[in-house]
Amino acid sequence: MSDSPIPMVDLKAQYAALRGELEPAMAQAMAATQYILGPNVQAFEREAAEYLGVRHALGCASGTDALHLALAGLGIGPGDEVITTPFTFIATAEAIRYVDATPVFVDVDPQTFNLDPVAVERAITERTRAIMPVHLFGQPADIDTLNRMACDRGLLVLEDCAQSFGATVDGRQTGSLGAAGAFSFFPSKNLGGFGDGGLVTTHDDAAAEQIRSLRNHGQTKRYHHPQIGYNSRLDELQAVVLRHKLPHIDQYNTERRRVADRYDARLAGLPLQTPLRRDGATHVFHQYTALSDHRDTIMQALKDESIASAIYYPVPLHRQPAFADAAVPASLPVAESLAERCFSLPVYPELTDAMVDRICGVIREAVGG
Repeated sequence: MSDSPIPMVDLKAQYAALRGELEPAMAQAMAATQYILGPNVQAFEREAAEYLGVRHALGCASGTDALHLALAGLGIGPGDEVITTPFTFIATAEAIRYVDATPVFVDVDPQTFNLDPVAVERAITERTRAIMPVHLFGQPADIDTLNRMACDRGLLVLEDCAQSFGATVDGRQTGSLGAAGAFSFFPSKNLGGFGDGGLVTTHDDAAAEQIRSLRNHGQTKRYHHPQIGYNSRLDELQAVVLRHKLPHIDQYNTERRRVADRYDARLAGLPLQTPLRRDGATHVFHQYTALSDHRDTIMQALKDESIASAIYYPVPLHRQPAFADAAVPASLPVAESLAERCFSLPVYPELTDAMVDRICGVIREAVGG
């Protein structure tokens, strides 16, 4: 059995597989010197829109900016409440604050870790303007229930798709299911660039036009600025990388599910909860996140064998000092319990069956399995 370290994600392996096509394409883009909103950005936006099944796909500088621009483009602002999850990366709620709206945290489902629609319904007030589910770890949220709820009450649904590129619900891509979607191309994502990058998706022509202006200093045409905007444009070289990775995304996600299937089989019968997969939804396993009362023991055993693991997320957002001034519930017990017991294992397309078996063997030994 190899004792080589196993990282959370192996970006070197993916780069090596694509190097022969990536480097000439990047050199060509550099020689063309059209670095800002150039032809590769435009082509990637068209190709991503076709893949995702949306009318508009608009590149921007990061996944956080994608959330911010989507909220602003949909007209959400001061006095509005946006219901969202506390069990996510801070960018989800940061973006709500960026538009001077109020994040309203509600509890999550203990099986999927995504927004609990029952909790969402209880939290709706006359100030609620939108619901922002996160397709956490690549598992689609219960978007159909949330959409019906929103439609009945005149609310918007904004999908945080930072971890779910390629995930589907009944064959429909995440990012195509609400008023807008926001993706991240952080390098470790299922579809990752060589730096930061993001994408906003929408079927709404007016929202798309507003987002297109906002991402580029509020311009409608060169040097005409009817509004204050931002400098948030997808970089041309990142677009080259993403264009060459996009045709591989379904295979990448298939390989991630292979890894997850093997984890499920090898960890069966142990005192831990492995990820649930919702019927009708396709999980793309940006993270393979399990729950265990023996988390610290497991993670230390893995560390001792040079195997990476991580906690996403150790502190729910309603417990973060950054939101100390927010009106939050005294307790969100499911989110708090998840934070105390969750841990994530390496998952990436290049992870071999033998490596998964080695990881699971360490876990079995650690918990006496």
